[in-house]
Amino acid sequence: MYIAPAHAAPAQQPDPLLSFLPLIVIFVLFWFLIIRPQMKRAKEQRKMQENLQRGDEVVTAGGQLGRVVDLKEQYVTLEIAKGVHTVYQRGAIQTVLPKGTMKELQ
Repeated sequence: MYIAPAHAAPAQQPDPLLSFLPLIVIFVLFWFLIIRPQMKRAKEQRKMQENLQRGDEVVTAGGQLGRVVDLKEQYVTLEIAKGVHTVYQRGAIQTVLPKGTMKELQ
């Protein structure tokens, strides 16, 4: 009994583009769903912090509410109560509130 040797067809190499296609699709999805919106929010936050003016009512990252009294390049002085001033880094300012918000809270 002789068994004839198996003659297989030569294996074809998969297309390199097709093997990377799932990774490319995942990266594109991450870009449009996660990275791009985050960059846009960071740009808006930076612009808001650069455009602070005296008299703006703001909320800090720690939740402190105050009115901008003095501005320097890296720091902002807030009045959180009559005669009580605190100094924060500009990066700690999260939101600019509409004028008159602090009066409504008192």
